[in-house]
Amino acid sequence: MILPGSVLFACTLNAIRSPMAELLLKHSHGGRIFVDSAGVDEAPLDPMAVEVMAELGLDMRRHKAKTFEDLADTSFDLIVTLSPEAHQKAKEITRTMSCDVEFWPVSDPAYFEGSRANLLDAYRGLRDELARRIARFVPEPEVTVAVSRVASYRVYVLGRVNRPGDFAVGRPIDVLQAL
Repeated sequence: MILPGSVLFACTLNAIRSPMAELLLKHSHGGRIFVDSAGVDEAPLDPMAVEVMAELGLDMRRHKAKTFEDLADTSFDLIVTLSPEAHQKAKEITRTMSCDVEFWPVSDPAYFEGSRANLLDAYRGLRDELARRIARFVPEPEVTVAVSRVASYRVYVLGRVNRPGDFAVGRPIDVLQAL
């Protein structure tokens, strides 16, 4: 698979969905792909989004919301839109550009109601859905290792999601490690 050189994630307010997607892709491929996010409008970063990303050890507190107009560079290989409004805006700005636009319809947890626990579950659901889509879209590079001695270890997965069906967070797995 050929990786895009630059990806823009876009949603309505650049406060929940697109910053979460940006951070997830930066965490897994930030050294190989330029990643940014924007919104049709802007709003302050959502504290529950910050909280559920911190559960994976990812810090979004420094994110500053921006609009499409605030982008310093608009030469992206791919724009992934996460809301109908952002999709429409991306289609408008890319009419004369060589840029792919892909729509990922995901829910906006800001519109959910219920207890704090239920709301956090909605934010976690969004985070995990974005992680699954990113993992399918931009798979982890394969690594080949020559092994002369092998030892078996039991490890616990702390939150990395590589592919659908991968290991559950906190569930022990047995792995082989080259010595």
